Amino acid sequence: MISFAPETILSLGFFPITNTILDILLVDLIIIGGIVYVYKNIALIPNNLFQNAIESIIEMFYGLTESIAQNVAAKIFPYFMSFFLFILLTNWSSLIPGVGTIGFREHDEFIPLFRGATSDLNLTLGLALVSAVATHTLSIKTIGIKEYLSRYFSFNPLNLFIGLLEIISEITKVISLSFRLFGNIFAGEVVIITVSSIFAFIFPLPFLLLEIVVGMVQALVFSMLTMVFMAILTTSHNQSH
Repeated sequence: MISFAPETILSLGFFPITNTILDILLVDLIIIGGIVYVYKNIALIPNNLFQNAIESIIEMFYGLTESIAQNVAAKIFPYFMSFFLFILLTNWSSLIPGVGTIGFREHDEFIPLFRGATSDLNLTLGLALVSAVATHTLSIKTIGIKEYLSRYFSFNPLNLFIGLLEIISEITKVISLSFRLFGNIFAGEVVIITVSSIFAFIFPLPFLLLEIVVGMVQALVFSMLTMVFMAILTTSHNQSH
């Protein structure tokens, strides 16, 4: 049985190192390794399949960002791509052989050394909060503090009421982003572990393929929603009306 809370592997003082933190470190190593590889092998005229693939993906995603965010695409794209890449690899990390299956027993309970980090609500909530803070910071930098505050506060009673609803909606965005990602990945992890414990071979494969698709879709949904929120809040309030 999978617990909602991640299991603690060791503690550094008062700071617990959980199996989801170890998974995040694993994903970080993969990302850093990819960056180092690209940096050392990058060429003005691409001469390898890896660089061609990376450039094609980036060009496609930048075109998508530009079609939605238009003149602020260059500011939003780094956030959009960073969220997508990190969440995608973290979602897929739970499918790496050994993740969730290699561990130790403690009090007759199996504790995996690594666990998919996006099945931990702490991470998904943290990502949602980072998305919200980055969105509002970018909004202030782009349209200015006065224009930003006018979206939420006004001497007009009707506009003030609408502004209060906007503030509530910003809170619900954080809840929605975090629970959507957590719920889908946690549910998928439960299904795979349950199926794998009953059928060791062949039968779990369709579920693994489904989780690959779900992992990509959830990464795209989170990053796309962040991009849309950023595009909306970096648009002048007067212009949006």
